[in-house]
Amino acid sequence: MNSTYIVCEKCLKTNRVQINSDKTAVCGSCKTQLNLHGAVVEAGDSTLELLIKKSPLPVVIDVWAPWCGPCRQFAPTFNEASQKFAGQVVFAKVNSDTNPKSAIQLNVRGIPSLVIYKQGQEVARQSGALPSDYFSNWIKENI
Repeated sequence: MNSTYIVCEKCLKTNRVQINSDKTAVCGSCKTQLNLHGAVVEAGDSTLELLIKKSPLPVVIDVWAPWCGPCRQFAPTFNEASQKFAGQVVFAKVNSDTNPKSAIQLNVRGIPSLVIYKQGQEVARQSGALPSDYFSNWIKENI
C-alpha cells in the first residue's frame, strides 16, 4: 500500500500515512485527525513550510481558491495525478483565501499555481490549469 506525508496542524509532527486506507488518518503523536483526502494533503500556513522541509518525497503544491473557476476545473486532474504518483510524490493543496501567508511564502501571483519542491528546494513552477497528460509529464520531468 502506498503512503504519503502530512504535518499535523495541532502538534506539527510529520506523519507518514497510508493512502486510501479504510481508517481515518490520525497523528501518531497527538492522535488528532489529519486533513487528508485520498492521496491529497491539505496544507496551510502552519504546516506547509514543515511539509516542504521534512518530506522525504518531492512535494507538488496546488495553490487555489474556491471562487476560482480554473482552480475548480483543475482539481480532478490534480486528484487523478495524486493517485497515479501515489507513494512517489506528496500532493498538497493550499487554499490561498484561508492561507494567505503560504501564498505569499510561495510568491504566488496568480491561481492556480503549481510548485514542485524536492529536498526543500523549489525545482519547478507552473501557473494556470494544465491538461492531465501535460501535468503528468511536467511532474515526471521534475521529480
